[in-house]
Amino acid sequence: MAHGDITHIDIPVADIDAAKEFYAALFGWQIAAPPGFEGYPMWQAPNEISGGGLAPRSEGFSQPRSYVEVDSIDATLAAAVERGVIVLIPKDPISDTSWWAAFADPDGNVIGLYEGTTDVGEA
Repeated sequence: MAHGDITHIDIPVADIDAAKEFYAALFGWQIAAPPGFEGYPMWQAPNEISGGGLAPRSEGFSQPRSYVEVDSIDATLAAAVERGVIVLIPKDPISDTSWWAAFADPDGNVIGLYEGTTDVGEA
């Protein structure tokens, strides 16, 4: 994916097994937790492009969160802070070659950032 593309959408859920059944039946999504990501099932839409994860709902994660791919999370967060955002989750590793972060934009919308490549193996 290119800089600025939506690369991933996380959906907060209270019951992961129920959510897996719901989304698979409703939309035909393929859902599985890849090796190394147990407890975080990943979904893929039938177009084999759209996808994301089903993550436990929490006080700070109650609405779906889209992730935008960027060349540098550090540079993007610095530019975003200059434009008035609040960093909610600083750059954090996913794997040895990928990172994520999240911020609230000036209107309070939570946007995730993704940098790198993640090889999660076969789901």
